[in-house]
Amino acid sequence: MAETIAENAATALERLDDLLARARRAGADAADAVLFAGAALSVSCRLGARETVERSESGDLGLRVLLGRRQGLVSSSDTSARALDELVARALAMARTATEDPYCGLAPAERLAVDLPGLDLLDPGEPSTASLSERALAAEDAARAVAGITNSEGAEAGWARGTVALATSHGFRGAYDTSRHSLAVAVLAGEGTAMERDWDYAAARHAADLDPPAEVGRRAGQRAVRRLGPRKVASARVPIVFDPRVANSLVRHFASAVTGTSVARGTSFLRERMGQAVFADGVEIVDDPHRRRGLASRPFDGEGVATRRHVLVDQGRLTAWLLDSSSARQLGLETTGHAGRGTGSPPAPGASNLYLAPGAPTPAALMADIGQGLYVTELIGFGVNPVTGDYSRGAAGFWIEHGELAYPVSELTIAGNLEDMFKALSPARDLEFRRGVDAPTVRVEGMTVAGT
Repeated sequence: MAETIAENAATALERLDDLLARARRAGADAADAVLFAGAALSVSCRLGARETVERSESGDLGLRVLLGRRQGLVSSSDTSARALDELVARALAMARTATEDPYCGLAPAERLAVDLPGLDLLDPGEPSTASLSERALAAEDAARAVAGITNSEGAEAGWARGTVALATSHGFRGAYDTSRHSLAVAVLAGEGTAMERDWDYAAARHAADLDPPAEVGRRAGQRAVRRLGPRKVASARVPIVFDPRVANSLVRHFASAVTGTSVARGTSFLRERMGQAVFADGVEIVDDPHRRRGLASRPFDGEGVATRRHVLVDQGRLTAWLLDSSSARQLGLETTGHAGRGTGSPPAPGASNLYLAPGAPTPAALMADIGQGLYVTELIGFGVNPVTGDYSRGAAGFWIEHGELAYPVSELTIAGNLEDMFKALSPARDLEFRRGVDAPTVRVEGMTVAGT
């Protein structure tokens, strides 16, 4: 019978040490190994009754071996001695037949993390099925209690606990435990063909930080009711204001454009803009892997490199790429500690807790001078060209008249170019850390709205 993956950091590192020792004895010049293990519990309800209870446990480990500039990667959920020997043999066989990659290899030893910061990422208590049911039911009850709500798609409360462990043949050993509590609810307002749907979602590392279920439900209900009776509007070129829950998509597009692999391959519209102003003066974008209880916090990256806070955009000027060791070598630079890692693929760069820093105005002040404009609460589809920055997405929200939200609108397309949009972007002061990639309310001047 196959042995199960470890559920705690100490045992996980012992397994990885054993795996690396087997790889070196079998002839690997260097190697690293990663392990992910965890458990999850979720409860869903609909119309006041519990519908499902699901629990899962998972574990997977991955091995990367290097023979000179060739690498092989394999993964397995079986940690028996026989399975580990087979894993090593398969990885070495893959490496022998692989094409040489001049940029592959372990991270520089001098960049490896030594003192791991305590980030308080684990809530040690596991919620009961009953307590998760109470959260989900309370959220749905609050949503359904909003006047105008006529049906529900249900609510779900979830919990997960995980272990991340990484070890390398050149001396790094690190592991940490995490937890995550979540709550989501979606409801419908109106009748027949005039129905509208909306939702709300909350997540936190610790249960104590999770939004109250009644608040989550109330927001979902109010948002659904506000969307009733949407109108169509004529095509126009107007200011567009992005609600925080969609404004973070602009930060994601930026992150994709400054990822080392995109820059090295020449597939980023910002590839030639390092050191230049790419946003309006005063705009700041920060990546902070050490935010306490952050949803994307981590004490080390996917190669064992020490992580730290980076200001990627400072006063509108682009100051840093997101780099792992491979992309850094391609660009003649040093890793920034942004490697992510799966069990079946090599490290690749990505952000941690990424956010657009808040500005000075309130959301109301940000749109007070807009005579005609669009407030976006939902984006549909993905029409972004990463090479040119061309941007086109379906949208819904509210039409702005004389600085106020006038009426709901739908069946629109908004379009522009990300390079122009970034330069014309202004943030409000209402930043909240809710998703791992976050932004306050954002105004972008001069975008095209395609309507009737």
